[in-house]
Amino acid sequence: METVFKKSKFSWEDYFSDKMKDEHRFSTEESLAKEAKEKLFHLNGRKTLLDFGCGAGDLLIYYVPHYEKIVGVDFSSSMLFEAEKKVRHHKYKNVDLILADNRTVWEKLDTKFDQITVAGVVQYLTPEQVDDFILNASAYLNEDGKISFFDIIDPKLYSLWKIGWFSQNFIHRDIFLRACTSCLKKISAFLENRPADTIGNSYSPQIIEKIARKNGFQMEYAKSMYYEYRYHAILSKIS
Repeated sequence: METVFKKSKFSWEDYFSDKMKDEHRFSTEESLAKEAKEKLFHLNGRKTLLDFGCGAGDLLIYYVPHYEKIVGVDFSSSMLFEAEKKVRHHKYKNVDLILADNRTVWEKLDTKFDQITVAGVVQYLTPEQVDDFILNASAYLNEDGKISFFDIIDPKLYSLWKIGWFSQNFIHRDIFLRACTSCLKKISAFLENRPADTIGNSYSPQIIEKIARKNGFQMEYAKSMYYEYRYHAILSKIS
C-alpha cells in the first residue's frame, strides 16, 4: 500500500498558544518603561487605544495612564492571562482584554479608536493579512486616528544584525561562517516545516508604504531606538 507523508501545517497561533512572556531585548522594568515611552511619543495621546497583539501586557500597562479607555487584544490565551494579572495588580479599571486574532477581532469590537497600535506583530502576518488588517482597522478609527505598526523587521538591517555587524566585537572574517550557518538553519527549517527564525517575517519600509497607500494611508517612517534592525510605520489617512 502506498502511503503519502504529509507535514503538519505550522501556525503562529500554535507556536504562541502556551507562551507566557513577551519577547523584548531587555525585560527589566526600567527598560520596558523606556521602550513604552518611545512608543507613547509616536502615539501622541488622545482618548482611546486599541493595542492589537498586546501579549503579556508588558507595554500595555505603561499606556493605560495616558488613555481614558484601552482594549488589549491577543490570540494567545496564556499571554492574555499574564496581561490580566498585570492589569489587576495595577488596579486599572479602564482596560478590556479580548482573545482574538487579526481575522476575528473586528467582530468583537463595538467602538472606534483614536489610536490602533500593533507592536512586534507584523512579522507574523503575510502581506495579504497586513493589507486586510489596515482595511479593517480603518473602519474602526475615529477622525484623524492613526495606526502605528511598531518594531517591523527591516530585512536588510536584520541580515546585518544577524551576522553581528552592529556588535562592537564584529570580526569581518566571521561573515562567511555566519552566512553558512544561517543557510544551514534555513535548509533545516524548510525540511522540518518550521520557520527559519522564530522572530518571523521581515518587510522593507517600501512594502508597508505601498500597502498603506493602497488603503488610503500615508506612512511616516521612524527607526526604532532600541532595536537596530527594526522600524516604526505610523499610518494616517490621506486627506
